[in-house]
Amino acid sequence: MAMGKTPGNRDGDEGDEGVFAEINITPLTDIFLVLLIIFMVTSTVIVQQGPGGGAKAGLKVNLPKGGATDVTARSTDLSVAVLADGRYVLGGNVVTQDELKAAFDKAKGENPDTLVIVQADEGVPHGTVVAVMEMAKKAGLAQLAIGVREGE
Repeated sequence: MAMGKTPGNRDGDEGDEGVFAEINITPLTDIFLVLLIIFMVTSTVIVQQGPGGGAKAGLKVNLPKGGATDVTARSTDLSVAVLADGRYVLGGNVVTQDELKAAFDKAKGENPDTLVIVQADEGVPHGTVVAVMEMAKKAGLAQLAIGVREGE
């Protein structure tokens, strides 16, 4: 904050000078812009690495088109994404086949009515999708769905 004499004192009376205050907001604006950039960069990193389903966690799964969207995911449901290279993604993390089996067993113990949504890339062989569904069935999870994107 700058303090000084009032500019343009025209009465010639030097004994009765006023004091004025002036705030320079340029440095304040610079600080806010830098903070905005920092928050924008960190928020994209957090969204890409955050918890959630396969596609919600920043992983690109090219789902096939489908006509009906009658299944809505609940918070207790398991969403398994199968990437084009055959890797499994559960909860935003790439897992092995054994870890996927363990997750199915844990879900069966917590809630036997857990819905398993398989989100497979268009290029994934049919056998890989069936293998994931069979793992879920062997764990005792009978409610299965295949995730698709809305078609025309």
